[in-house]
Amino acid sequence: MNKTIVTIAVGTFLVAPALFAVDEKPTKVPNFSLKNYDDKEVKLADYKGKIVVLEWFNYECPFVRYHYEKTSTMKDLAAKYKDKNVVWLAINSTSHQETARNKEYAEKSKILYPILDDSSGKVGRAYHATNTPHIFIIDHNGNIVYNGAIDNAPLGRVPENEKLINYVDMALEELTPKKVSMAKTKPYGCTVKYKKEAKTPAEKSADGG
Repeated sequence: MNKTIVTIAVGTFLVAPALFAVDEKPTKVPNFSLKNYDDKEVKLADYKGKIVVLEWFNYECPFVRYHYEKTSTMKDLAAKYKDKNVVWLAINSTSHQETARNKEYAEKSKILYPILDDSSGKVGRAYHATNTPHIFIIDHNGNIVYNGAIDNAPLGRVPENEKLINYVDMALEELTPKKVSMAKTKPYGCTVKYKKEAKTPAEKSADGG
């Protein structure tokens, strides 16, 4: 299959999803413990044996807001797979994010899953999360089996001559009985606003550097 990678950077926005290698080998996940906006601690290890979706989130990012305010992409997927042993966790690695605003946005948008505070950026950097939204799917064995965009339509704009593909829905549909066929895509959206530190290679790539 021919693959064309097109990356268009506008300010801090990375707006064009593109496919990476389809046959990616699973990667073991970094464990973490983070607090939800209700001050409850959430540990990844507590979900051992389940499928876990990690969504890098930022209530200020228009690419994230589109999926909550114009559509309900994330909430619909979380609800669709809730009874199929799938857990959905949102993570906010924005350095200046506020727990109160995570809670406010969750209540306003009727988000039923946690929005975890990673303002230190430690977990985001461990996963090499580069954008919001950036999705990782962890299988029953603790392997990352999908890493990339939610779909191929930033802000709802499907590429010309293509159909809408929700990569995460496709991966979860395949994963619940077997394995994922498309393991990696290029995430789009706002770059994660980490605390100012030396950038990782993945972050430099996301910025077009």
